[in-house]
Amino acid sequence: MADVKQRTVLTVLFDGVQSLDVTGPMEVFAGASRAKGVSYGLRTASLDGGPVRTTSGLTLVPDGSLADAPVPHTLLVPGGRGTRGAHPELTAWLREHAPRAERLVSVCTGALLLAEAGLLDGHRVTTHWNSCERLARDFPAVHVDPDPIFVRDGRLATSAGVTAGIDLALALVEEDHGRELALTIARHLVVFLRRPGNQAQFSAQLSAQTAQRAPLREVQLWIDRNPAADLGVDALAARARLSPRHFARAFRAETGTTPGRYVERVRLEHARRLLEDSSVGVEQVARASGYGTPEAMRRAFVKTLATAPAEYRRRFRAAAPPPRT
Repeated sequence: MADVKQRTVLTVLFDGVQSLDVTGPMEVFAGASRAKGVSYGLRTASLDGGPVRTTSGLTLVPDGSLADAPVPHTLLVPGGRGTRGAHPELTAWLREHAPRAERLVSVCTGALLLAEAGLLDGHRVTTHWNSCERLARDFPAVHVDPDPIFVRDGRLATSAGVTAGIDLALALVEEDHGRELALTIARHLVVFLRRPGNQAQFSAQLSAQTAQRAPLREVQLWIDRNPAADLGVDALAARARLSPRHFARAFRAETGTTPGRYVERVRLEHARRLLEDSSVGVEQVARASGYGTPEAMRRAFVKTLATAPAEYRRRFRAAAPPPRT
């Protein structure tokens, strides 16, 4: 029987690391290795090979030191409070060794360490929503996209906070060994293999601020509950008892986004939920979500998610759980 190709995964450990950023992806790769013909060699390492203390107080004992670690197929850098401040020794090691790995991955604020090492310059990346502004400000050569849960840019893969690392690891397993294996692991971990990388870190309701004035808050709630209604600026302004110009200006000032953009995101999320969780036909989904026609909905999906509604449903509809034995 032919030898199984092993992909080694080296996870960097440091004091203040987020434990789920480490264990989440490792469980995915370990689960994949139980399948016939699949092998991920998992290894952890700290600078000096000594134990590290996670943000939750858990102590992790690495397999060895970074200096003694062989060049991995995948180098994974997790996040956590320990990424704050300067890390000259760790970033020096990353700067020298990370380019040798076939795949470079960061989870959550691990992107800050890679940026500090100069490894993200010119690349499109993401990180935890609360650190996107800092990453963009401190490293202007990095193209920060605050919305997706993970981003692929060549050999580089970066993810948002904590559980997004599991989504990214599942995507990497799917890339290496196919969708069926990734789906099997997702079921085993009791998570859905349904979140594409360009899914927003937050819903429209959470990504936009809640308006301070009651009339504007009521308009937000109306939009959320009635995506198929007339949600043009004139109609929404009338609900808020403001002129269209005043309404549009006030809505953006208090929520951080335009009425049109907010409506787009609400309608897209509504359509996605119906496609994921129901058997309602595409034409009905389009009407119920305020698009009017399947073609209008298709254009919105392609523009934002780079996939058509039917394909989105095929890939991300919630799978029925396996029967109990």
